[in-house]
Amino acid sequence: MLDVLIVGAGPAGLYAADRISAKGYSVLVVERLPSPARKFLMAGRGGLNLTHSEALPEFKHRYREAEPFLAPMLDAFSPEDLQQWCHDLGEDTFIGTSGRVFPKKMKASPLLRALLRRLEQNKVSLQIRWTWTGITSDGTSQFISETGAEHRLRARATLLALGGASWPRLGSNAAWVPALEKHGIEIHPFKPTNCGFRVAWSRHLTDRFAGAPLKRIRMSLGAHTVSGEALLSEQGIEGGAVYALSAEIRDALEQTGTADLRMDLKPQMPLEKLVARLSAGRGKQSLSNFLRKAAGLSGAEIAILRENGKIPDDPDALARLIKSVPIAVNAPYDIDRAISSAGGIALEVVDETLMLEKLPGVFAAGEMLDWEAPTGGYLLQACFSMSERASKGIMAFLNTGKETETA
Repeated sequence: MLDVLIVGAGPAGLYAADRISAKGYSVLVVERLPSPARKFLMAGRGGLNLTHSEALPEFKHRYREAEPFLAPMLDAFSPEDLQQWCHDLGEDTFIGTSGRVFPKKMKASPLLRALLRRLEQNKVSLQIRWTWTGITSDGTSQFISETGAEHRLRARATLLALGGASWPRLGSNAAWVPALEKHGIEIHPFKPTNCGFRVAWSRHLTDRFAGAPLKRIRMSLGAHTVSGEALLSEQGIEGGAVYALSAEIRDALEQTGTADLRMDLKPQMPLEKLVARLSAGRGKQSLSNFLRKAAGLSGAEIAILRENGKIPDDPDALARLIKSVPIAVNAPYDIDRAISSAGGIALEVVDETLMLEKLPGVFAAGEMLDWEAPTGGYLLQACFSMSERASKGIMAFLNTGKETETA
């Protein structure tokens, strides 16, 4: 009998295949799409952000409510361990000025190719274009191929690594939810995170400034503040600074229906200095030219000021508006436009090895489970750390009665 069946050829599934096959177990990976790791490759197009170099205690805090669940896994497979794994595959890494960690080649494809070569050397089989449709209580997985043929596979242990609900065209469509709910497994509703938010901009703004970047800004929601960049769109606002606050914005909208999101257009300039510049008066200049010269605002930033009504004449009131522009977000972008998702398998229904308590021998890892993290390397790191934990759990399960360390 096949030792291990892995359903899903994303980072969590492929890492587990590498880890388990290296110990001599037979492994089959099944993927719904025509090729593996499509979301991983898309994420790496602009430079694959693998993990982050910040101190581990601060690193763990990024996972919000899931920190107690993920912390032991991050201790056991840390950012340094992930970098060493990449180095073992022949792909060196470096730490950028932001503290983020990237492969030196700045792409996902060389790392993926190196991993697939090693899996082939370890005799890992890959079956593409099969869709997982469910699992029986005895651990038999059911699939349907692109031709409509049905297949049943049973292994000594199964790892489900089917992803969450974001970027469905790249594989994560959450179609697996009903199949697990049939077994009484609690699934929390999926929600978008690391996403943009809808804003009812005026036609003037969308016609002239949709697609315009907002650079070196600071965004705040209550006590949460993030510096970075954003991007205006016809639908609303998106970009790194927005993504970093997306969980807090989403939660505020769910709880109260509103989110008091504020944008500082000139975070590098103290309020007093800005007031002094604006107090010089604009003379015969147009208001737009005055704001460009005195405050260094772009056309898009001036348009954002106008979205809040008449721009104040008083220098102090104008400076305070520039330093804290209200952004009336009303809803997150649809989940299929989100970078990642919250929700999924409740953390309480898996044991410490990530085995589903109602399906002995069946494990789950990655974005299938209910956790979330900001961008910056935290998403991938957690997927790899969870896969390491599940891999050890699977090998211990296959060797019941033996010490875990022998795995």
